[in-house]
Amino acid sequence: MFRMRFVWLLLLATPWLRAQHDMSGMPGMEKMPGMDMPGMHHESSPMEASGTSRNPASAPMDMVMFSEGGWSFMAHGVAFVADTQQPGLRGGDKLFSASWFMGEAAHKLGGGTLRVRTMLSLDPATITGGRYPERFQTGETLHGVPILDGQHPHDFLMELAVEYSRRLGHGTNLTLYAAPVGDPALGPVAFPHRVSAAELPQATLGHHLEDSTHISNEVVTAGITHGTFGFEASGFHGGEPNENRWNIDHGAVDSWSVRFTVAPGANWSGQVSMGKLAHPEALEPGDQVRTTASVSYNRPYGGGNWATSVIWGRVHKTGDGVNLNGYGLESVARFQGRNYVTGRVELVDKNELFASGSPLYGQSFRVGAYTAGYTRDFPLISRLATGLGVNFTVYSLPGQLQPSYGSRPAGVMVFFRVRLRES
Repeated sequence: MFRMRFVWLLLLATPWLRAQHDMSGMPGMEKMPGMDMPGMHHESSPMEASGTSRNPASAPMDMVMFSEGGWSFMAHGVAFVADTQQPGLRGGDKLFSASWFMGEAAHKLGGGTLRVRTMLSLDPATITGGRYPERFQTGETLHGVPILDGQHPHDFLMELAVEYSRRLGHGTNLTLYAAPVGDPALGPVAFPHRVSAAELPQATLGHHLEDSTHISNEVVTAGITHGTFGFEASGFHGGEPNENRWNIDHGAVDSWSVRFTVAPGANWSGQVSMGKLAHPEALEPGDQVRTTASVSYNRPYGGGNWATSVIWGRVHKTGDGVNLNGYGLESVARFQGRNYVTGRVELVDKNELFASGSPLYGQSFRVGAYTAGYTRDFPLISRLATGLGVNFTVYSLPGQLQPSYGSRPAGVMVFFRVRLRES
């Protein structure tokens, strides 16, 4: 049975949301046009999801936009209020909120386009206790201890970046990107921004094998695209964000990455990337070599779209020579405008499930997570897509883990979602 505090929270939130409806009549709100605003896209590339990573060009991106004084402005974002329950061994339950909000200002400059972008998250305030329960999830620390069976909140400042793009010739573009906090050219689009994961509040179990660098420090990236192909190279600080989620971390540019991309059509995008991360985990000796590959597909159709991603990530830990692999398949289909059916399948190697002193400490195990969910939009006010959703996850695990996790671990998540939209 779902806890009543989730229902009470929805009841409390509804009057606030309805009150925001009055904003739609404020002066200037009628200036928010659709997706045809000039200057908000690369000359021949879709808009970035995070850093310079991109979903397929045909993927929907709800946002509000306006222009003033030669500048084009854009804002978009999403917030989930979720109740997760994972009964049984090493499970837990929690009411929390995960969110991100992005703003961008673009201006024509020197034959190209200058963009100033920021992305914020209220996770540090709305994920209490420094984590939310997620079985088999690992990565980063809390109070100097590795996080086990939980997902950490994102930093308040997820991105603060300046980007300049310019066309060099027919079909060729140059992009320069610099960010004290940003996303280097490594991995697929991070799960919070991936179109195929748009209705899944929880993190992927493969996050720290695939896309955890989406919040990095001292990022500098140069990239060039020609036709359907692209190449990028980044330098950045390899350490994961520290436990203070409200500050801006810093450090030497001690890590690098390269990424090859291909976009053979508006519905497709793919990437292969590799990077060397200097001492990413605070309590783990050595460096990491990360290799990833992914393909994303989005098919628009009347009343919705179908988005799917296939992702592989591998980490080689130089400290102990361990190789860990993560495989993921996720998909969401939107139909009749307001219905979403979602699925995610993961097979992930984990070697951080037990603390020091356990006989299983440091051993690697392959676990599976299988998630299915449904969301339905209930229009409340203009410029906000509000929906209620639920997803269920069951896990597969080797026999060695069953005394610690049970033979059939499972969990459920109920959530209320708010997303900015253009109209």
